[in-house]
Amino acid sequence: MTGREGGADIGPIGENSPVVILVRPQLAENVGTTARAMANGGLFHLRLVAPRDGWPQSRAWYASSGAHRILDAATVHDTVDDAVADLHRVMATCPRPRHIVKTVMTPRGAAAELRARAAQGLRTGILFGPERAGLDNEDMARADTLVRYPLNPDFMSLNLAQAVLVMAYEWWMAEDTTAPRVLMTNETRVATKGELENFLSHLTRELDACGFLRNEQKRPGMVRNLRHLFQRGDVTEQELRTMHGVITELARGRKSGQTPG
Repeated sequence: MTGREGGADIGPIGENSPVVILVRPQLAENVGTTARAMANGGLFHLRLVAPRDGWPQSRAWYASSGAHRILDAATVHDTVDDAVADLHRVMATCPRPRHIVKTVMTPRGAAAELRARAAQGLRTGILFGPERAGLDNEDMARADTLVRYPLNPDFMSLNLAQAVLVMAYEWWMAEDTTAPRVLMTNETRVATKGELENFLSHLTRELDACGFLRNEQKRPGMVRNLRHLFQRGDVTEQELRTMHGVITELARGRKSGQTPG
């Protein structure tokens, strides 16, 4: 068994999405998990520069969690120059300060720039260095821009797939339209103000009946606090029906307890 059987349907491959270029990767498993990270963020073009153990390596397919399509299409290059020859813009990840005069961007800024270049029909790529030492100065000399991750300065260690995932995530989020906050109501819906008012009237009637609101001086403030409580969130129609049932049962139990014998 090679590990290449099957594979997930990982979506359409955009022609101008950035190429992920792994420079001298050392472990096949890291190439596989990189493919998995790429698929998460919609990056589907993978190039390998002088992989230490050669290529292909079945362990990469095993580690990719179904991102076989990326590995199947990956190309191997002897040098960075060959890997970037057909690209218009190249970025390079740079975890350490270097004595280089070059624009440095955050992953978020880089992703926005990559999106803009893609919209112009330009092909782009991102260089990632070998696991142990990262890119050297000669590698970065082939790049237009450096990308540095603003992480905890006391601990900035990422493995190869994590580094790729950060860029893949930012690439995806640069055009993602998901609302930052949404209430999941499933089969119910948010209650209307009329439904909420009906419930509050029901609640107030029963609280009056049981004597909870017997202090006339405090009653307006207590009712107002209850109103604030239920108005504060997106109460659903199903939740109000449940609360109506709770109040009805409590009232029934109270009345039953007052019945002689």
